[in-house]
Amino acid sequence: MKRRTLLAGAAMALGLAAGAAVAQDDKTKVGFIYVGPVGDGGWTYEHDKARQAVEAEYGDKVETVYQESVPEGADAERAITQMALQGADLIFTTSFGFMDPTINVAKKFPDVKFEHATGYKTADNVSVYSARFYEGRAIQGHIAGNMTESNIIGYIGSYPIPEVIRGINSAFIHARKVNPDVQFKIVWAYTWFDPAKEADAARTLIEQGADVILQHTDSTAPLAAAEAAGDVIGFGQASDMAEYKDGPRVSSIIDDWAPYYIERVGAVMDGTWETSNRWDGIGAGMVGIGEITDRVPEDVKAEALAMKEAIAAGEYHPFTGPLNKQDGSQWLAEGEVASDETLLGMNFYVEGIEGDIPE
Repeated sequence: MKRRTLLAGAAMALGLAAGAAVAQDDKTKVGFIYVGPVGDGGWTYEHDKARQAVEAEYGDKVETVYQESVPEGADAERAITQMALQGADLIFTTSFGFMDPTINVAKKFPDVKFEHATGYKTADNVSVYSARFYEGRAIQGHIAGNMTESNIIGYIGSYPIPEVIRGINSAFIHARKVNPDVQFKIVWAYTWFDPAKEADAARTLIEQGADVILQHTDSTAPLAAAEAAGDVIGFGQASDMAEYKDGPRVSSIIDDWAPYYIERVGAVMDGTWETSNRWDGIGAGMVGIGEITDRVPEDVKAEALAMKEAIAAGEYHPFTGPLNKQDGSQWLAEGEVASDETLLGMNFYVEGIEGDIPE
């Protein structure tokens, strides 16, 4: 009897363990691949905030995992593959350079769903999503053009891809509208996150006379360089970077991924997930404009907020003609609005910007 009792107890224990495993398996496992560290204060920080929002929304029904500071290229493919092998049901890959690795891994794991940020390649199990950052750049350009005293605005670009080129053009167009004497000086950092390179780029632009710094890189290093320089202003990128709002930061572009992530995780959980291509902006809340500080004159602040409301309402598009390309040829006629197709493939500067786009 004793042996049978022990066997029965063991069987019960095994049954409970199996039940626990089933309960664990019932969770939807969601993975995130980050190009930078979660503490970058910018791009990756906001994606990780959204991951935490998914956990807060779904509680015990979901398990999230992430890998930070994953280089674009072969390392990314290995990291995504490992996450799929570990049982992820849905994987968000959050940098442009993760596009081909995501597609490659998706082919090997047809039952796993993938969401790639800022790319354009889709598959039956791969969606893409991005934000219309250029809408926020228009507002930054308006503020920058009004506030520069040297008429030189510095711009730190990450990589010469359409997303970044769109931002440069949008900011320049709106700076020139309020200040025809504005010049843009552009430094390409060839990185998304490297505080040392970003700081060097900012200092180079300041030495060239820039008293406003815009950035399409992920760390707070350019704002730190602006603070050290004194009378130089800047903007938060991807996140509010509010620690600098009593100094050089006069506003920011904030990426709010949480509603999208919650929606897409929910679609996997209820079986309604389908491949899609999402590109939202200020109106949908995916692009936010951080507090405009008192360093900005009241009339400029009011104009910037009015532009924000007009963009959100669909009453104004930042790329509205007349606009010419850099070589002087007509791009958009009076009142004509750029198509999404053109913007998504943008590979040219608008008239007035000096220098070439690197190959």
